[in-house]
Formats: sequence, structure tokens, C-alpha cells
Amino acid sequence: MRETREFLVAQGLPGGGPQLPASGKRFPDGAQYRVEIPSTEGPEVLDAVLDEARAREVPVHRISQGSGGMLLTAVELGTMSRTAAAASVELSLFARPVAAWGTGALATASGGGPVAAQARGTEGLVHALEDVRRTAEAGVRSVLITDLGVLATASRMRESGALPADLRFKISVQMGLSNPASVRIAEQLGADSYNVPTDLDLQQLADIRAATALPLDVYVEAPDDLGGFVRHFEIAEIVRVAAPVHLKFGLRNAPNIYPSGTHLTPTAVALGRERVRRARIGLELLHRYAPEATCSAPAAADLALPRTS
Repeated sequence: MRETREFLVAQGLPGGGPQLPASGKRFPDGAQYRVEIPSTEGPEVLDAVLDEARAREVPVHRISQGSGGMLLTAVELGTMSRTAAAASVELSLFARPVAAWGTGALATASGGGPVAAQARGTEGLVHALEDVRRTAEAGVRSVLITDLGVLATASRMRESGALPADLRFKISVQMGLSNPASVRIAEQLGADSYNVPTDLDLQQLADIRAATALPLDVYVEAPDDLGGFVRHFEIAEIVRVAAPVHLKFGLRNAPNIYPSGTHLTPTAVALGRERVRRARIGLELLHRYAPEATCSAPAAADLALPRTS
């Protein structure tokens, strides 16, 4: 962007440019960024995403899913685990259910947004932890968590051996913690990566990065119900300021298909392929404006790959 900024300055206009310090933090392999494709809802969608990634030469390090392990059959869980393991891709499944899918009225009320991602009561806590347990038994080694109590309890279960020691806790964007102090609490409770809210600006990302060593999961493009932001021209600065970062390619102007199922498979497959195409666009812009930015190689040693027998 240097030439365009210089032209603006020559016209007597502000040229802008990097103002924030670069992050010196990295993934264990020394890389600044990895690629995540979200909303990969089932084996057919996973196959399509991996196929599209190969065709478009998009490195995919993590696949995530939003409908939860609870809405996959045992066969489907096993199939996704084996497929992801064979492709050396981290597979992260949502720990459901949460209040938005329950019988309480507040989660669907106009002021009930903060409640929607919480586990309600003891039974809600038990059900979410059972979903984590069932997912882990299928070999999956990464789960998305939205509730602090679920995170704290699952972390203690991991420490005690009740859950696998190599299970990772990926915090969902729905947890909503938005400042350095609160994200640090999630880290202290056992989070392994943190998906920041989609609308944080570069200064806010830099502030959180200064307070935590956790990899940050950042939507480059966000679904409509998470703001619908398209931040492709910011991608180089996001990497520079927020590293280590998972660049997460959602999709604006797309239907919300949660909870997904076979009745929506064709739509989910099409959306998955388009997310990979959006990732191709984002990476082309990243390479244009920050060719020195470093990406993890496929099959990085610290990925939470599924354990298959």
C-alpha cells in the first residue's frame, strides 16, 4: 500500500499507515498465522472444504464446526476424525447445547443476547460436558466452548484425567470477552485459543495481544449474524499486530444453517467451498501487502489432530 499512501501525501492528504507495534509472539513453529475454515458441518462438508483447498492451494490448518458433536452420529464423528487426521488438519467441534437451543425464554428475547451462549443450571453444565466427553471419545482433540463454567470444569477434568490430556479448548466468539483483563481470565481458566469478537479494531486487538500469549482467532469475514464485516484489506495488519493468529474466513450474505443436518447438506457444501475461495482472496492480499508474513507449514507439530485407532 506504500505507493498509494505516498500519492495521498503528495496531494496534501494524510497517508495513514501502521501506527501500532508489531506482535513478537508466534506459534510454536515460529509462524505468525494459520488458516481456519469455520462452519464445516459434517463429513460431506469437510470433504468439500479439503477438496476446494487443494484445488485453490489454500493451506488449511483448522476446521471448525458450529452445530456441535451432539448433532453428529457416532459414525459421522468417526468419519470426520479419520478424514481430518489423514489430512493433518485440526478438527474442532462445538460443545453444545447452550441456552439459545434450550427451553428458556430469555435467550430468545430482545435483551437476552448475553445469555444465549451460556450453559443453564447444573443440567446444562452436565450436558455440555457430556458433549465434550463424547466428542473426545471419538478421537477429536479440540472443542469450542462458550461458557466460563464449562471451560473451568472441563479444564479440571483434563487435569484430573477425566478428559484427554491433549484435548484443546478453543474459545468461541460467542463467549464475547472483549478486553485484555477478561481474555486473560479465559487463559487462566484453561483456554488454548481465543476467538475475539468480530468487531474489534486493530488497537483493541493489539491491547489483547499484549495481555495474553493465546493464539487469537480473528474473523477476516464474519457471518451476518456476527456483524457481517469484510476485513480483507486489513489482513496484513491483523497478522502483524495480533500474531499468532488464526485467520478465520466466515461468509457474509449467507444463511445461518445452525443446527445443520442432512436436509441442508447441499447448502453447507456450497458455503464451505465459498469460504475456501474467500480464504484464497484473503491470502492473495496478505501476500501482496505482507509477503514476509510467515504461515505454518501443513501438519505443524502442535496441531490438535484427531486421535484415530
